[in-house]
Amino acid sequence: MPDQPTRRLITVSNRLPIVLRRAPDHPGGWRAEGGAGGLVSALTPVLRARGGEWIGWAGTVEEDAVDLDQTLAVLSAEIGFTLTPVALTADQRDKFYLGFSNEVIWPLFHDLQSRANFAPSYFAAYEEVNRRFAAVIARRADPDDLVWVHDYHLINTAQELRSLGVTSSLIFFLHIPFPPPDIFLKLPWRAPIFAGMLAYDLLGFLTARDRDNFIACAQQILASELVVESWDDLLILTVDGRQVRLGVFPIGIDAASFERAAATRETTDLTRQLRMAVDGQQIILGVDRLDYTKGIEQRLEAFRHALQRHPELRHRVTLVQIAVPSRTDIPEYRNLKQRIEGLVGEINGEFTHLGWVPIQYIYRSLPFTELLAHFRAADVALITPLKDGMNLVAKEYCAAHLDQQGVLILSEFAGAAAQLGAHALTVNPYDIDGVADAISEGCRMPLIERVARMAALRESVRTHDVFWWADSVLRAGALPVPGTLATTLDEGE
Repeated sequence: MPDQPTRRLITVSNRLPIVLRRAPDHPGGWRAEGGAGGLVSALTPVLRARGGEWIGWAGTVEEDAVDLDQTLAVLSAEIGFTLTPVALTADQRDKFYLGFSNEVIWPLFHDLQSRANFAPSYFAAYEEVNRRFAAVIARRADPDDLVWVHDYHLINTAQELRSLGVTSSLIFFLHIPFPPPDIFLKLPWRAPIFAGMLAYDLLGFLTARDRDNFIACAQQILASELVVESWDDLLILTVDGRQVRLGVFPIGIDAASFERAAATRETTDLTRQLRMAVDGQQIILGVDRLDYTKGIEQRLEAFRHALQRHPELRHRVTLVQIAVPSRTDIPEYRNLKQRIEGLVGEINGEFTHLGWVPIQYIYRSLPFTELLAHFRAADVALITPLKDGMNLVAKEYCAAHLDQQGVLILSEFAGAAAQLGAHALTVNPYDIDGVADAISEGCRMPLIERVARMAALRESVRTHDVFWWADSVLRAGALPVPGTLATTLDEGE
């Protein structure tokens, strides 16, 4: 893609890239600290270079009576771009975020529609909050700005912006999977949600499968004729004379930063301690947010089955399962935690013998250096989500594994499988036999094969890092669209 003139960037996400902490001695009673994570790492330098702004919810509600403007002003000056808050009430937070976003869109888009709660009040709150976001953006955006909206919480923001007369280029990136028609059509509000997506100029997806699912849904939902053109690395969808670009942009990590941090003396010393603690056993590592999409229960059952099916693994492997607390205020997540802990107890009770405990279960968020040490120490990473947009843990494991001797076992339903699957051991997480056999294969894999596979994985992760991803999306969002049309797809064809 040719270089485009630099345009000011407005990034919009459900949450600002900050953490607010109560600080009685601080002006306003709160202190704002910069957040962490791949998205923050990728977009912070872009916003600084272009001049820009990040708009989002600060994590507090109106009832907290926080002076956000004063609290964020200091941090905005420190980080080099403007942080602009969107205010929410407690009721909006509960129905928009905990409700529609996490009880409707999240399970539905992960092919787990039986877990969805289609409460009508949830969608009303979703529309209301998207209008609030749009009102803030409209006050801040100029026609020449690029407005980049992130993720499923804010699908309808572009439509609200258009109704307010905003003419800026609007980009939307979906960080979770997009479901096929037989799943998406079960959404009672499929028409307004789909129309909301079509109001953007560029739609970014993690995988070609997600993009193709979107086109398949368009064929079934839209009564008008669809025109699809393949242009450069994009598809251009024309509906009623309006063009929407569709792109596939697999998000990456800051691989160079991970490598540097993994190579420090502190990380190296912790890695050595972890290896010594298992006394020559191979470490199999699982790292996940505690979420029902991550397949932790199925993974534990597969590990149990591996010990039954391949008894030579006993006393020779230890599964370290790290579960990071998530959405603890939602009952279903608390129930999941109890089931996982019960399953760990069952398996350890069944197989523990003469000082060997097969599973080490850690329910907490690890400090970064400790996490890196676990990545470096692990002989096998067992990454088996039932469905995942990308799964950056798989990429983090590869980036941190400096000796290139690790084995990646990866679910075929993780978005990362499209990029890494050729050199990982790909599995169906529902296939307990298959995952058990992959565990055995990974533990027995010859060193020369381990090194060859991991070298290829690490090169892919380095090449397609988070900065490559951000640049690819922004270049596609800034391109003028050609007017020629190539392929016509009628509804239902």
